[in-house]
Amino acid sequence: MNPSAGNARFSSLLDNAVLARLERMRINPMRRKTNRTRGEHQSGKGGTSTEFADYRDYVAGDDVKNVDWNIFARLERPFVKLYRHEEDLHVVALVDASASMQFEGKFERAKQLAAAFGIMGLMNVERVSMYSCNTPGKEPLFMPPCTGRVSRKRMFEFLETLPAGGDYPIESAIDSMLTRHRGRGVVLLVSDFLTFGDLQKPFNMLFSAGLEVFAVQILGPTEINPDVTGDVRFVDSESGYALDVSNAGDLLGIYQDHRLALEEELETICRQRSGRFVSISSADTIESVLFDLFRRKGWVR
Repeated sequence: MNPSAGNARFSSLLDNAVLARLERMRINPMRRKTNRTRGEHQSGKGGTSTEFADYRDYVAGDDVKNVDWNIFARLERPFVKLYRHEEDLHVVALVDASASMQFEGKFERAKQLAAAFGIMGLMNVERVSMYSCNTPGKEPLFMPPCTGRVSRKRMFEFLETLPAGGDYPIESAIDSMLTRHRGRGVVLLVSDFLTFGDLQKPFNMLFSAGLEVFAVQILGPTEINPDVTGDVRFVDSESGYALDVSNAGDLLGIYQDHRLALEEELETICRQRSGRFVSISSADTIESVLFDLFRRKGWVR
């Protein structure tokens, strides 16, 4: 039941030790969202129905009434019985796969974060779906909703084989996602958010759809602290547009002002819609983001 039990790596995205920790964690939404009107979502505490769904490791704070004592007697390890929820939390992940995300490991980190949220959802019997858009005019790549431990391999295969490239803006990707999505819950948006578009409207649409936004901006180390001097040529990785600049050092202050202003704008947009935002570097380890940053911010528990 534990991915760290064997030597073989379960996924190329996350090592087994990280997976084992994630299986004991839960997404912690600020708004209790359900797909029905009866009661609140009870993530990780079992549903109100009597339909058995799966097992997971016991975590401090779990109701001991849900421990399967027969398994405990055989394995001498406590496992909690999970029941299918009458009020599902739908966990949605949208991964930005545009060309700018191929810079300095941003795309790989985005897929890892999507996988982490997916694992936490699947192991707590939530419905999990995935989207990725990279080419305008084409349907978004889509993993239909699934649930339970048995769906882990399917989710990892979807993320591991995602192509990258193109110039599909994140606001258009959100619009495309919402034409398919059904259900209230949380949506993880993983992107560099380097777009010329207006993000107010798509975030309004997510809020209206009953989705609490967990927005993660991923920037490369040299995007956070550029080291440029003299005459340089800047080339847009998505449009191919080139700009020649003399004495680029004079522009660094302006660039940092704009970068921080974008970060502040994104944080404000999310907060005003009862969502969350954080900006990270692709150089940050996945362990520090998941088990330190997200825990401190209350995104997971």
